[in-house]
Amino acid sequence: MRNQSERDTRHSERASHEREHHSHGRGRRGRLFEAGRMKLLVLYLIQQSPKHGYEIIKEISDLVGGDYSPSAGTIYPTLTTLEDMNFIALLDAERKQYQVTEEGKVYLTQQQDMLNALLEKLRLRREIHGNDQLIDIHRAMENLKTALRLKLNVTDLNPQQIHRIAEKIDQAAVEIGRL
Repeated sequence: MRNQSERDTRHSERASHEREHHSHGRGRRGRLFEAGRMKLLVLYLIQQSPKHGYEIIKEISDLVGGDYSPSAGTIYPTLTTLEDMNFIALLDAERKQYQVTEEGKVYLTQQQDMLNALLEKLRLRREIHGNDQLIDIHRAMENLKTALRLKLNVTDLNPQQIHRIAEKIDQAAVEIGRL
């Protein structure tokens, strides 16, 4: 077991890295999993039954659907964090199989609303990706994301341009809501 100051330092370093990762908007994790959501999902999956890292990667890939699969570089540090927080513990040290602790169960209970919202978001994502009737909507969503990414990465936008882009997106959302 690590002492408290080592855990605090590692947790602070990880939190700093995650903030930097999310602030740059890189990778799918930033879009799919806002701060703390991946930890919550991993803890939820381990609560279902003890698991090792590879099983978690596979289950998240299945749960999210589409072309998403979390990397080992995401899952294993998440497991370390959950272990440092005393939310999980090794069940089988040889296979690195984890189980949820009582503290982890309490945390899951406290976070039930956030977990339900995350699971619903993932269900809707799977439905959109898996439904051939919605393929045009999925394509259009990807086109919008690509156009925004290109515009934001290539151009230094002034406040007026930023406002106009946001206004166009808001108008589209209102029109879609009225359909």
